[in-house]
Amino acid sequence: MTDTSLDSTPESDGNHGTDHGGGMHATPGRGLRGWRHGSTWLYLVMLASSGLALIVSLALSAETLELARHPRQLLSCDVNKTVSCSTVAEAWQAEIVKIGGLSFPNAFFGIAAESIFVTLAVIGLARIAVPRWFAVCTWAGGLCALLYAYWLFEQSLFVINALCLWCLTLMFATTIQFMALSHATVSVQRVSRSEGLRSYFRLHYDLMVDVLWIVILIAIILLRDGSGIFA
Repeated sequence: MTDTSLDSTPESDGNHGTDHGGGMHATPGRGLRGWRHGSTWLYLVMLASSGLALIVSLALSAETLELARHPRQLLSCDVNKTVSCSTVAEAWQAEIVKIGGLSFPNAFFGIAAESIFVTLAVIGLARIAVPRWFAVCTWAGGLCALLYAYWLFEQSLFVINALCLWCLTLMFATTIQFMALSHATVSVQRVSRSEGLRSYFRLHYDLMVDVLWIVILIAIILLRDGSGIFA
C-alpha cells in the first residue's frame, strides 16, 4: 500500500488511477466534491460506528460469560419480557458456530470483525491507497456483516420474540458502518465507473435513502414490539 491522498478531487479528464500495491484505482471521469464525499468525514463515521460496534461486542461477550457463570441471574439489559438480553442469549441463534462439542457466542466473532473494520477506518483516515481488489473485498465484508446482523435481528424479532438492547445497538451501528463504507468505496476508493452510481452520491440521494432506511428499521421494531417495549 502506498501513502497518498484519497480525498475526492475536482473533475478530471477521465484519466484512470495508477497502480498502487498491485491494484488499479478505477478513477471516474468526474470526482465528487464536498466534505460529505471526502475520506475524513466518511472514515470518521465508519470509525465511530465500528468503534461503537466493537464496544457493544465486548459488552455482549461479558454478558454471555456472566450468564454462563450464573444461568438464572438476570442481565443488566433485562428490562421486561420483551426487552430481555438473557432470553436472546439463551437461544441457539446466539451461538451458531459449533466446532466439535464447543459452541462460540456470536459476540466473540463480532469483536474480531469490528476490530478489522476499525483498522480499515484508520487506514482510510490515513489516506493510504489500497488496491482495487482490497477495496471491493472490504465492501463485500461489510455487506456480509450487515446481512448477518439483519438475520440475527429478524430471528430476534420474529422467532425468539425478544429484543436485546445490545444487539439492536450493534445492528444500527453495523448499518451506519455499511452506509459510510459504501459511500467511501465509490467516492474515495473510486472502484466504480458507473456515472449513475456516482450521481446517486453526488446529488445526495444516499442521504435521503439512509434516513429512510433507519426510520423503516425503527418503525418495524415499534410496530412489532412497541407495546411490549414500553410496558
